[in-house]
Amino acid sequence: MKNLSFRLFKLIGGLFLYSLGIIITIKANIGYSPWDIFHVGLAQTFDISIGTASILTGLIIGIITILLGEKLGLGTILNMVCIGIFIDILIKLNFIHKSTSFSVGILMMILGLFIIAFASYFYINSSFGAGPRDSLMVALSRKTKLPVGICRGSIEIIALLCGWKLGGMVGVGTILSAFCIGFCIQLTFKVLKFDVSTVKHETLKDTFNSFGSLK
Repeated sequence: MKNLSFRLFKLIGGLFLYSLGIIITIKANIGYSPWDIFHVGLAQTFDISIGTASILTGLIIGIITILLGEKLGLGTILNMVCIGIFIDILIKLNFIHKSTSFSVGILMMILGLFIIAFASYFYINSSFGAGPRDSLMVALSRKTKLPVGICRGSIEIIALLCGWKLGGMVGVGTILSAFCIGFCIQLTFKVLKFDVSTVKHETLKDTFNSFGSLK
């Protein structure tokens, strides 16, 4: 029970930190990451919150992923819901102010990316399943036989273009996010001595069985 509770703590804590990182990169005000461009553009178009846009996007992607034959985990479902909720809470609290300086914006963007990388460590290490966007990447790679990198890049480009057409901000931050997030994650995992290939994710059924065994 103690191990399961600690894993859940890492999962929820990781999702909160991920949301915090997203808010910091948005408040950097120098251009959003591809998915945030889409979420903000969707929110502006349909007059909904950014968090709600993130949740709706995650749910749709989750359904597509299931139809493509991928199995979801508890982490996948909580990723769909919690990040959007946390984003809306952080925006409402408004303790992170929008940058009015390009140099400060660059620093905020880098800080946000490292927080996202640190959050990814907690989230992935909980081993409750990949997020909906990562699951979609895997599903497309399996169906098309294309490399994972090409599938991920294609998804990001589509999200960016759709978000840009909907009014999301494209800028230097978008380039930084696209090219630096991999480095930030790699460096963070190296410092924490975390090998992502050793993680074996549970399906939703596996997790329910774990809860059942505690009775």
